[in-house]
Amino acid sequence: MFLQRSAIAAARRTVPRALARRTFASSIVRREAPKDASKDATPKPEAVPAGSNTPSLLTGYKTIDQIKTEDDLLAPGAKAGTVPTDLEQSTGLERLEILGKMQGIDIFDMKPLDASRLGTLEDPIVVNSAGNEQYCGCTGFPADSHNVLWITLTREEPVARCMECGSAYKMHYVGPPDDPHAHHDHHGAAPERPKNMADFIKPEYQNL
Repeated sequence: MFLQRSAIAAARRTVPRALARRTFASSIVRREAPKDASKDATPKPEAVPAGSNTPSLLTGYKTIDQIKTEDDLLAPGAKAGTVPTDLEQSTGLERLEILGKMQGIDIFDMKPLDASRLGTLEDPIVVNSAGNEQYCGCTGFPADSHNVLWITLTREEPVARCMECGSAYKMHYVGPPDDPHAHHDHHGAAPERPKNMADFIKPEYQNL
């Protein structure tokens, strides 16, 4: 009886050890087995030659020269089941700006103003504007000599000076021409322009 129980206990200990050794050995063999290069090889993207006929980003979209009306700035929308991009859903001025950037054109002329000199009344710093008034920020000369002071330029008063450094700026209107047939219905007198500090400067000091 004692020998029978000992044999059964030994058999129970031997089987798991054999399975463990086999499993461990087989796993070592699988890890060290050489991989088939043909199965795992992934094609690498090849460099596109500079002179190849690659599709342009503007393919299917209008260029700046082709935009004539507001309808040309409507978005085509995205395909069903996809998330639209800015190019696919933008409209109006935002779409005009995006299309301009795709062609390397700065629609809103976001370049900083000329800060290489101090603007004078005889030679002011020119600020382009497509509207009836334009705000420009002056930081003095040399640049960043003082905090930003915002100056309002209008078509009626295109020239203004900075109150801190005296630099002169002049607005250059580049917007659409006025319609001579437009009717401006003003009920009563036009509102008086609010006064600013320039109205309190003595005439002998205005052109200094």
